[in-house]
Amino acid sequence: MTHAHPELGLPPVLTDDTVRIVALGGLGEIGRNMTVLEHRGRLLIVDCGVLFPEDSQPGIDLILPDFDYIRDRLNDVEAIILTHGHEDHIGAVPYLLREKADIPLVGSQLTLAFIEAKLKEHRIKPYSLTVKEGMTETFGPFDVEFVAVNHSIPDALAVAVTTSAGTVLMTGDFKMDQLPLDGRTTDLNAFGRLGDKGVDLFMVDSTNAEVPGFVTSERDIVPVLDRVIGAASGRVIVASFASHVHRVQQIIDVATKNNRKVAFIGRSMVRNMGVAKDLGYLTIPDDVLISPDAISEMPDDRAVLICTGSQGEPMAALARIANRDHAITVGEGDTVILASSLIPGNENAVNRIINELTRFGAHVVHKGNALVHVSGHAAAGELLYCYNIVKPKNVMPIHGEWRHLRANAALAIKTGVPAQNVILAEDGVVVDLRNGQARIVGAVPCGFVYVDGSSVGEVTETLLKDRRTLGEEGFISVVTAVDLVLQKVIAGPEIHARGFGEDDSIFNEVMPKVQQTLEKALADGVTDTHQLAQLVRRVVGKWVGEKHRRRPMIVPVVIEG
Repeated sequence: MTHAHPELGLPPVLTDDTVRIVALGGLGEIGRNMTVLEHRGRLLIVDCGVLFPEDSQPGIDLILPDFDYIRDRLNDVEAIILTHGHEDHIGAVPYLLREKADIPLVGSQLTLAFIEAKLKEHRIKPYSLTVKEGMTETFGPFDVEFVAVNHSIPDALAVAVTTSAGTVLMTGDFKMDQLPLDGRTTDLNAFGRLGDKGVDLFMVDSTNAEVPGFVTSERDIVPVLDRVIGAASGRVIVASFASHVHRVQQIIDVATKNNRKVAFIGRSMVRNMGVAKDLGYLTIPDDVLISPDAISEMPDDRAVLICTGSQGEPMAALARIANRDHAITVGEGDTVILASSLIPGNENAVNRIINELTRFGAHVVHKGNALVHVSGHAAAGELLYCYNIVKPKNVMPIHGEWRHLRANAALAIKTGVPAQNVILAEDGVVVDLRNGQARIVGAVPCGFVYVDGSSVGEVTETLLKDRRTLGEEGFISVVTAVDLVLQKVIAGPEIHARGFGEDDSIFNEVMPKVQQTLEKALADGVTDTHQLAQLVRRVVGKWVGEKHRRRPMIVPVVIEG
């Protein structure tokens, strides 16, 4: 495995007057957020999330951060701090705790409740510490203050990590909605106070750094939802993240107002909303919530279904509904609302679902045609505000693709942060903070770890390339038997193709070439069947490329007769 910056080399030995920061995910991508801080021989992890696969990663369920950097140092980990309960920040925790189950988990009440429910399914009982805004806890050489931030999920936190080498303030995912649904605004007073004391490194959410101004308030969605659901003549199906408690609360409120019952569809949605309701983060009036089994007994114009699958995930409820692979169906008069923004890379999957639902007659409402979702991430105006309040010495944009990171860096420079103090890094790049200066000092190997069913880390880039080839170019098998003594082909070649779009008879033209190549090699003294098979692969591959402009997967088998 290699990293993106071989020219950097490995980092130097860490000195006691330095704090080291290494992102194992979340830089150059939306998801897989995980940052490791190291000081005086001890480690502190902030977030441990997953990334969802793209079309170019067929068969993959999830993508994890690469734990190799810390795998042999898990005994040095003081804690895993979780900023909030979204999957891209907590989804990989079960996979890390499989390797060492007693690493303490630290987070707010709802965040820990979500991850504990998930860990229960993995049969892991964690040691956890519940914190809330305003609290300070010490983990080895790290003093951590927790700061309230507003996001699209309740109980989100920023973290200020103070060491003898300086203070690092990490925003987590945040925005500055001034009229949040739960009344919990981002604590700019705390940001200002920390800034006055001195923030040596400010690590800032970059997702909306390209978007000018301020993000629309969550409250502005309610009239749109009310209008869409009020006008619907049939069933309403709303797809949302299974952790988006605020959005689900809005839908329940609007459904109740329109005299509709609500059912949760999808295991993670049922689990998370049950947790949120039990803890008081979700309020559901009596007799409004019904079980999925009761939907068939309800008149279509009296039901609202809240399900997973807003990102086009193939096994989520909405995709199965669209593919007619679910007990719930949609048709004429039904309305489907996609109450989320698109994560980059999911566009094709979501568009396919929209098309299928529309084909069956459903009216599909999404962010592109109605205000049914607002982002949970600060836009450029809000980020400028924060830079001016915190006045950091150094800035490191996090949580975003490269265009987001660069846009965020430009904002920091505009507010007066010296360009040389703005750190643009990728996953695996090592940043050291020492004497008030943050600098890139090296890089460590840091790749993608793929989850494919029950297998974790066994799928390689080579295997993914093979899967893409199979899906895009097809498959050809060539079976031949040879007599090494007589130096002759005694059976075959027998050629079969799948996904090639042509009849097998087209291979009649290349069969003599395969036979001639094998018999010439045998006459030249080649007796290794693997070597002979590679010759077959080259002959067939060259012929297919020239004649059909295709590059299928070719599997040659040469048997000694």
